[in-house]
Amino acid sequence: MSNPILIDPNAFCREGRTLNGRRPIAELDGRVLENLADASGEVSFSAEGFVDSLRRPSLRLTVETTVNVVCQRCLEPMPLQVNSDAVLTFFWNEEKLAAACETDETLDAVMAEEMLDVMAMVEDEIIMGLPLSPRHDACGGELLEKVKSDKPNPFAVLAQLKQRKPD
Repeated sequence: MSNPILIDPNAFCREGRTLNGRRPIAELDGRVLENLADASGEVSFSAEGFVDSLRRPSLRLTVETTVNVVCQRCLEPMPLQVNSDAVLTFFWNEEKLAAACETDETLDAVMAEEMLDVMAMVEDEIIMGLPLSPRHDACGGELLEKVKSDKPNPFAVLAQLKQRKPD
């Protein structure tokens, strides 16, 4: 489990603070690691607090990493680059959050907490950056080639059946 990096989101944003860091992938939470082929590499992140044009505390979070995932075609590990640049706007009132989201569909609004774990947000960004079914552009796995060559193409069989004419 990763060591948290806690911030007060209100003070962090209103004071325009920044935070930059790096963490080994192996130190991330299990919910990230269960989606990966291994725990190699590291993640770089930065958090920059600011107040948006409507005077709402906001946080720009950037995350960059290359992780190894399992290709769902050949079942071999493959590198996957995850680059995320998210802007989160904090609200302390659910009604205001709902109204803001209704007005601006692109708004990434979050209910604020007294203390916010930046590493949990970094982990969320990595998870959201992973495809549901990662695949190489072209798999060269021997197992995949064997399976492809052992099975007849069902459409070819269907075409043969359609060409046969009753006697």
